[in-house]
Amino acid sequence: MWKDGGVEYRMKSVQFRREREAAWRQLEEILAKADRKGLRALDEDELYRLPTLYRGAVSSLSVARAISLDRALVDYLDSLAARAYVYVYGAKPGYLKAVLRFFTAVFPATVWRLRAAVAASILVTVLGATVGFQLTLHDPDLFFAFMPEEMSAGREPASSREDLLRVLRNQPSPDEAEDGETDDGEADGRRDVSALTLFASYLFTNNARVGMLCFAVGFAAGVPVILVLFSNGLVLGAFAAIHHRRDLGFELWGWLLPHGVTELLAVCLCGAAGLTLGWALVFPGRRRRLDSLARAGRQAAVVVLGTLLMFFLAGLIEGYFRQLVVDDLPRYLLAASTAVLWTWYFLVLGRRAEQGGALGEETR
Repeated sequence: MWKDGGVEYRMKSVQFRREREAAWRQLEEILAKADRKGLRALDEDELYRLPTLYRGAVSSLSVARAISLDRALVDYLDSLAARAYVYVYGAKPGYLKAVLRFFTAVFPATVWRLRAAVAASILVTVLGATVGFQLTLHDPDLFFAFMPEEMSAGREPASSREDLLRVLRNQPSPDEAEDGETDDGEADGRRDVSALTLFASYLFTNNARVGMLCFAVGFAAGVPVILVLFSNGLVLGAFAAIHHRRDLGFELWGWLLPHGVTELLAVCLCGAAGLTLGWALVFPGRRRRLDSLARAGRQAAVVVLGTLLMFFLAGLIEGYFRQLVVDDLPRYLLAASTAVLWTWYFLVLGRRAEQGGALGEETR
């Protein structure tokens, strides 16, 4: 025990600071970075540590006041805790503002950051479509090996050109047209709208299920994701082949692309999310495997959440526009418009948002 009360007092203060100063310095660095560049500039690790370091500073302040340490230290901790409080408990953005920021910054920026996985996902799908197209074109019987029966809806290699074109033009078969002549026209209209609504709902559910599957199987090292994407491409290629054999390629792509641009891109984005999970699991880098997987999982979840809107839009286009508009020109115009829109959204806006710090810095 020190006899001199002043020396003992100073030793307590020095020891108290020495034991906790490292955490205070970390908090200071995070706050200084947030002051310079904004809270969005903080990376995932810094955002995770900020509340913990803040609570530690508040605890230190409480102890310093209780044991009456020197006034300068108390004032320092009081200022540090007050600055951190603003970032930890400051005003949160409203729901609509948060949703707007997600779709104008976070979602496109995340897709841009995962662009290599997106490119790989698209490449696998295109490869599957090419293989399915060529094989079915040379051996039409392979169509049944690639195409699920419930998806073909009676369209098969033996279908005539007239039958296939009738579907592309949304025209009823002769038997259906004959039966419909006796029905009330207004009732038919109500049934048509109801059927379109049901069809759009089914498409949204089915397409979203495919996307979720691509995401879910990513935990198995990403290999099943490649198989799902390749199989999806096989179906597309086989379906295209039976129409090209009947010289209906132009009509088919006019029928398919208005919703297909959005829908297939959404599936590929979900595939990219799954591949990202698989890559993080197999190649964690300098991080622990669980930490790498957790970080990749947050990015993948953002992508999958954003694609839900894309699947919804694709379902509306397929369930309404494609059923109501039968001319090829407006169909191709819509397809081209969506292609330009998504190209700008992910390549231009996404790159700009990512460089602007919408996702924070990479965790080192």
